[in-house]
Amino acid sequence: MIKNYISCILLCLIGLFSHAQYVLVPMDADTQKDHLKAYGTAYWVLEQGIKVKWLLNYRGGSFLMPETDAIKKELTIRGVSYESLNEGETAQILEFIASPSQNMQEVVLEKAPKIAVYTPTGKQPWDDAVTMVLTYAEIPYTKVYDKEVLNDELLLYDWLHLHHEDFTGQYGKFYRSFRTAPWYIQEKKEAEELAAELGYNKVSEAKLAVAKKIRDYVIGGGFMFAMCSATDSFDIALAAEDVDICEPMFDGDASEPDYQSKIDFNKTFAFTDFLLERSPMVYEFSSIDMTTKRKVAKELDYFTLMDFSAKWDPIPTMLNQNHTSLVKGFMGQTTSYTREEVKKNVLVLAENRSNGEAKYLHGIRGKGFFTFYGGHDPEDYQHRVGDPPTELKLHPTSPGYRLILNNILFPAARKQKQKT
Repeated sequence: MIKNYISCILLCLIGLFSHAQYVLVPMDADTQKDHLKAYGTAYWVLEQGIKVKWLLNYRGGSFLMPETDAIKKELTIRGVSYESLNEGETAQILEFIASPSQNMQEVVLEKAPKIAVYTPTGKQPWDDAVTMVLTYAEIPYTKVYDKEVLNDELLLYDWLHLHHEDFTGQYGKFYRSFRTAPWYIQEKKEAEELAAELGYNKVSEAKLAVAKKIRDYVIGGGFMFAMCSATDSFDIALAAEDVDICEPMFDGDASEPDYQSKIDFNKTFAFTDFLLERSPMVYEFSSIDMTTKRKVAKELDYFTLMDFSAKWDPIPTMLNQNHTSLVKGFMGQTTSYTREEVKKNVLVLAENRSNGEAKYLHGIRGKGFFTFYGGHDPEDYQHRVGDPPTELKLHPTSPGYRLILNNILFPAARKQKQKT
């Protein structure tokens, strides 16, 4: 009788300790069905006040979270692959990751970051890769534009994305091809009216003021992510402070003579020693961009993610989490960056070495961080004005879009000092 009782107790204890208590969301290529929605689920869990462990370099950068009915239901609804683990299995994985012989690291995500997207009124989510993937992953965000930025409303947010903006006041250098297009005329008119409403005589002056507010937001501890033309035009605007680089069709008066010599590269975030493109008939801002200098066939266009030490450099490792180190290239107004014009203190996260170009950059400015990512849409190789939107449900495992979502979760991480 006593023997049977003890056996029953032992069976109950075995059942208790073998019961699954954790959920592993694998992010490798073979197992995960929807990498993009996996990020959205991790964000949702953080919103519930529950911490998530990001297992850097373990099965493509997997997520570990407590097992609850609500979390499993959310994963199932979103179509995200997951595995249930008991305490012993979880401990074994974490011990493996902690081993000095493994280039892996456990990072705790603590709080869902408040996200702002700098984008003009009327832009649809499919006009921009970040708003598309935020919408697909079901991650909430708030739109802000010039008024909100100049009113210091960025202080309400942890993370800011810059839409494909032109901070130089040259309307994206679309003059040659689209100056008679109704949309171009309308957008120019609206930009001029907004600048006047904000108290500026020129769009370039208003955009410079906005760029400086964004600069201060980063210096004060904000996280900024920018793609395509918002990257180089932002730096150019800062470098050209108090210098008129706009031709008459953009701002009504001539540019300053020899303005190239007046550019101050000390004011930029990422780029240096670049040459500005003076002609309004050329669809290019400066020598920073590699678009017209590229000699890469589409079928051979890939960029490589750099490999970092997860234990010593968790920040770049976090930003590069993926299920592949080789990612399909994609173009944009600013496709990639001339390697020699990237500042030495800026980290190149991904590159096409054969073509001498950097694709993905990260740096520190004051107390904050910035990331620049070249190209318009990771799943639309050569996006053109008027092209239909990308259907992300057709690309749920996109490695190019994963890089964007890495940046969105980055502010949620418990901060560790970067060694590189």
